Amino acid sequence: MEDRLNRVFAALADPIRRDMVARLATADATVNELAEPYDVSLQAVSKHIRVLEGAGLVRRSRQAQRRPVHLDAEVFDLMTAWIERYRRQVEERYARLDDLLADETPGSTGTSEGAAS
Repeated sequence: MEDRLNRVFAALADPIRRDMVARLATADATVNELAEPYDVSLQAVSKHIRVLEGAGLVRRSRQAQRRPVHLDAEVFDLMTAWIERYRRQVEERYARLDDLLADETPGSTGTSEGAAS
């Protein structure tokens, strides 16, 4: 799982690939359609797509003469689970800090009720 996450985050480190993923979230597209807004060659766009494929973010299919690129949303579940784990840990640390600060504050009741989260 760690290797897959490394490939996903490495693939998303490039702004063109992040933009491609954002565009594919709204609709499938061909390589030519994906290449339109960029001032790069079709070969460069194809290479970006191969990186996204290798990370499991996109896949290609064949529909008659058309070969659309599809976003594979399953990998986002993996990323979300990883991010959520660390978000919960950070929230727990902030809750403990809130409790500690409430205990240290003169005149406090020793609880963190009403503390901003």
